[in-house]
Amino acid sequence: MGIEIIPKNIKDKFEIYEFKHACAVLSSDFPVEWREILTVLSEFELKKKDILTPGGGKSPIAKKIDEKFYQFGWVEKQFDTSIKVDKDEYKTPTHGVDCFKNKIALEIEWNNKDPFYDRDLNNFRLLFDLRVISVGVIITRSDELQEIFDSLGKGMSYGPSTTHMSKLLFRINGGGSGGCPVLIFGITKKLYSAK
Repeated sequence: MGIEIIPKNIKDKFEIYEFKHACAVLSSDFPVEWREILTVLSEFELKKKDILTPGGGKSPIAKKIDEKFYQFGWVEKQFDTSIKVDKDEYKTPTHGVDCFKNKIALEIEWNNKDPFYDRDLNNFRLLFDLRVISVGVIITRSDELQEIFDSLGKGMSYGPSTTHMSKLLFRINGGGSGGCPVLIFGITKKLYSAK
């Protein structure tokens, strides 16, 4: 079971990559969360006004995706982790995840600096090794959206050093997520609405 189990309406609109059998784990072991992910993705629309609205910390696009997951009971989650050896305890802080539910960690990387991918993948790897998560999911943007950003005069805001698919694939293909299963959805031009 790979990405072929993802509904056609989602496959047609997102660029999708799977690593370490993420689809099989999600659909078999976490069917509720799997359905919620597919529901949020199937309802998503990339609106021109959201691209043009400044984020001020978090873009309207990332906020809208977050809010949809929060409606299903997902939460932003910070983890308090440490390693104890005999009587000595060593803090091993991790970064919080945008959306978390039942051992699934989900990050939305719309327009951050591309080193944020390193942070996300390292976090997935550590949390997976600690048996806190079973799968990591990243929703980001496909490289092809640059044409839309350029046409709207926003090309400089969404430049080559920001989060987009080719920057992520380079890192994950290099082993950035370790043994953690990861599923990636890239927002494409087919989701764009000029309204």
